[in-house]
Amino acid sequence: MKCFTGAMTQSSGSLEATAVDDPSFAARFAQLAAVQPDQPAITMNDRSITFADLDVRAELVAHLMLDLDVKPGDFVTIAEPNTPEFLVAGVACWKIGAIPQPVSSRLPGLELDQIVNLADSSLVIGADVEGRTCLASGYVAPARCGVSLSDRLEASAGDVVSPAWKAPTSGGSTGRPKLIVSGDPSLYRPNLAGLGEVIGAVAGETMVVPGPLYHNGPFIWAYLTLLAGGNVELLPRFDAEATLAAIQDTKASAIYLVPTMMQRIWKLPDDIKFNYDLSSLKIAFHLAEPCPPWLKDEWLEWLGPDVLFELYGGTEGQMFTVISGREWLEHRGSVGQPMSGEVKICDADGNDLGPGEEGEVWMRSVDRDSPTYTYIGDSTESRDGWECLGDIGWMDADGYVYLGDRRKDMILVGGANIYPAEVEAAIGSHPEVLSSAAIGLPDEDKGNRIHAIVQRAPGSNLDERQLLAHLAERLVTYKLPRSVEWSESSLRDDAGKVRRAALQAERA
Repeated sequence: MKCFTGAMTQSSGSLEATAVDDPSFAARFAQLAAVQPDQPAITMNDRSITFADLDVRAELVAHLMLDLDVKPGDFVTIAEPNTPEFLVAGVACWKIGAIPQPVSSRLPGLELDQIVNLADSSLVIGADVEGRTCLASGYVAPARCGVSLSDRLEASAGDVVSPAWKAPTSGGSTGRPKLIVSGDPSLYRPNLAGLGEVIGAVAGETMVVPGPLYHNGPFIWAYLTLLAGGNVELLPRFDAEATLAAIQDTKASAIYLVPTMMQRIWKLPDDIKFNYDLSSLKIAFHLAEPCPPWLKDEWLEWLGPDVLFELYGGTEGQMFTVISGREWLEHRGSVGQPMSGEVKICDADGNDLGPGEEGEVWMRSVDRDSPTYTYIGDSTESRDGWECLGDIGWMDADGYVYLGDRRKDMILVGGANIYPAEVEAAIGSHPEVLSSAAIGLPDEDKGNRIHAIVQRAPGSNLDERQLLAHLAERLVTYKLPRSVEWSESSLRDDAGKVRRAALQAERA
């Protein structure tokens, strides 16, 4: 099943992005500033930046980058929190042919140093790294007059192309960060325009982005919305009620979600949750982590099966699947069929498996002359042109993909493989639980035992006996946690990620 054909065209024809044109991102933003200068591009906390503002600000930052000796093809590490300045910095990178390399603004110093060294970043924005040129968060790019970027670059604005349009990081769960450098240059090609259409990035309409921009999903959702000519409603950080308010206040047509966000929203009191008007939503995508079926059912009932969608794929981009809510009701538990690329299931020896047989998920891109990504700091697990990201799953006879868990996250207890995501879904179904993580700890008898770390709702008196009684109705005995630990903070970040390896190492 393919969707990336033809052109993305506004009804007036003024914002076309066709296979013939393939404008650079730099040219695209200049075009948007000329065609719809007063249209909001970024809104946050009642502050709005128009497309004309965005283009001017990005050009000033681009000049500053050149002053600081950033060259085309260089990495620029962006360690800003969720702010309009983060998005401006990315556009500035593309204006001079540099590569935006996003990281968390709260990253520990050692990990930040490792990432910056991997990238050999010419500039770090929002953090201080010894031995690197840095701009503090809140910097001001000086005004310019009489000199253009094209003169300084000896190229027209439309000629400036970054060799990779993004270079996010991964590997935090293993303690070995790596860069995943996109195989796509900063050209607004039909594959990116088509993906924008799929996720609901539409000219003149609003996309709510409550997730952290340094993660691949929010980064893509935000920038594809801007490239389409839409408005990004950016939250400084995820807040359940503020997210609902943002949808209502902006009459947003689309939103990016992860199941952690969905669970926190769903557990708001009904008189708060159902007090907001979400009728403007046409597309609500969730991704990045497994969604418990009970939670999916609640959201399907709330928003409707034609609004809720799910996407599965790696930052590497070899393949991704999409499933609508209506399809999911017919293929419960599935993450959909491939919309781009191909997928198959293999056993440990590389043999292809049939429908219903569980094994490793292998994927590959199609219709490309170049890889979809390059690793810096890691190597690819590949076989005959197929690659594996470590997921376990199966396919049904109709070609729908179902996931178990990451291979490295599975817990072997007495010879039985247990998926942490299944245990966490059962824990999360308790109304007084906000988040959880299931990890394996050493056990003399069975090799490992399941240890649950649980964040209770404020004011909850939930105890271990009550929680285990709840789980006993939902999990077979050997999947039940043998110990429970209570946490005062969330076990997942705003992108829905949990660092199980770190949690395990701290306790083992």
